[in-house]
Amino acid sequence: MRLPEWLAWRAVATPERTALIWRQRAWTFAELAQDADRMARQLAGLGVGPGDRIAACLSNRPELVVLAHAVSRLGAVLVPLNIRLTPQELFIVLSDADPRVVLVEAATRQAVGLWAGTVVEVESELVQLPEAMVDLRRDVEVEAVHTLIYTSGTTDRPKGVLLTYGNHWWSAVGSHLNLGVLPDDRWLLCLPLFHVGGLSILFRSVIGGFAVELHERFDAALANAAIERGVTLVSLVGTMLWRMLEERGERCYPAHLRAVLLGGGPAPRPLLERCVAVGLPVLQTYGLTETASQLATLAPEDALRKLGSAGKPLYPNALRIVLPDGKIAGPGEPGEIEIQGPVVTPGYWRRPDLTARAFSDGWLRTGDIGYLDEEGYLYVLDRRDDLIVTGGENVFPAEVEAVLLGHPAVAEVAVIGIPDVEWGQRVAAFVVLRGGMRATEKELVAWCRTRLAGYKVPRVIQFVEQLPRTASGKLQRWLLRQAWECTVHGRTSGTGELHQV
Repeated sequence: MRLPEWLAWRAVATPERTALIWRQRAWTFAELAQDADRMARQLAGLGVGPGDRIAACLSNRPELVVLAHAVSRLGAVLVPLNIRLTPQELFIVLSDADPRVVLVEAATRQAVGLWAGTVVEVESELVQLPEAMVDLRRDVEVEAVHTLIYTSGTTDRPKGVLLTYGNHWWSAVGSHLNLGVLPDDRWLLCLPLFHVGGLSILFRSVIGGFAVELHERFDAALANAAIERGVTLVSLVGTMLWRMLEERGERCYPAHLRAVLLGGGPAPRPLLERCVAVGLPVLQTYGLTETASQLATLAPEDALRKLGSAGKPLYPNALRIVLPDGKIAGPGEPGEIEIQGPVVTPGYWRRPDLTARAFSDGWLRTGDIGYLDEEGYLYVLDRRDDLIVTGGENVFPAEVEAVLLGHPAVAEVAVIGIPDVEWGQRVAAFVVLRGGMRATEKELVAWCRTRLAGYKVPRVIQFVEQLPRTASGKLQRWLLRQAWECTVHGRTSGTGELHQV
């Protein structure tokens, strides 16, 4: 099945609508399409053709937005690179992706220095490239791959997730059917564009016909100011939202802000309740790189009634909860979340073994734990790998974290299981305190004892300066486990190092 290439179509349908805002400049859809055509011809001059990968080691900037559409005109594949990776990590990804061209900026050129292939700097070199006289595509094959996104490896090397035009199309359509689309909508994009949560906003914009305000990086004050200026939609993770609330204080948010989509894992109830108090319409979402961003999202009218839920699957996707014995869970029964639908990846780049293991009878096994309530609303508890089993009892880290975050002195917290000879695992918490505030381990343990069952109360609390997170803000519990092992075994350096206070 073929579809019109969406930016080319949008540039004809509503050419004068604003498509992109960056710093003091704005592009219409017609102008954005012209830039995409120009870049496509420049890349063709470098030998880029159908199926070739084009890697981008770029921060949030207009050239990356243009590139996301230029690849469609050539039948090429976009490979957005995490600019926070080390040169060695980037070399591993580039060796696997084997791109025809790598686009960089001055700040990231050195990061890809180990790569021997063609590297082009967008500020100085790309603008000087001649345009090849080639026929540009104006339609796309739904099953064709548009994007190759690498997810961070923990015990394995990074894996490349294949996302098709159909994956991106249905992700955008599902979002629009849930939120609605207004011509004067403006979506604040302050997530990194190398993350599927950021990239997906570009496709929603073009398919829905509204503007994206692009920020180079997340800044709480700038994000709040953008909302005051007219932003109606924004996508965030929990740490971003906390910082925006801290920066704004007790002032309510303007009524034109229609929705704050919150991803990156289960949101603690204290955060959601604080948002309610300042009129922030938070809608929790659930998604993966493998689902081109959102798979399920709370509907706006359920924001208060189903506080803490990630909602129901977006049309036309489906999910189910599966117990360890393979049976389908009943209402309220935790199990593994399995998903199915047109947003789900066809598989992993050059990894048929991983693809085969990831799917069960046509359902993608997510590795996440959750349950459905009696009305079919999804509640995400934790990653399956993060579940703590202590003395035969299951402890979900997110539940303990939510309790600790309710303490006035706690800014951030992460809970993991640490090995214990007697109990199998003990509950350990790593806590970041709010600026100028103090708390002791004894005080926080006492706080938890009045709010949690005894086996859920942390046996160890360590105070740290910051928590390890990915570039998109997701907590990296595996690094905390590694840090704990280093501490136990007397090692004080390496990736497992913790900066304690």
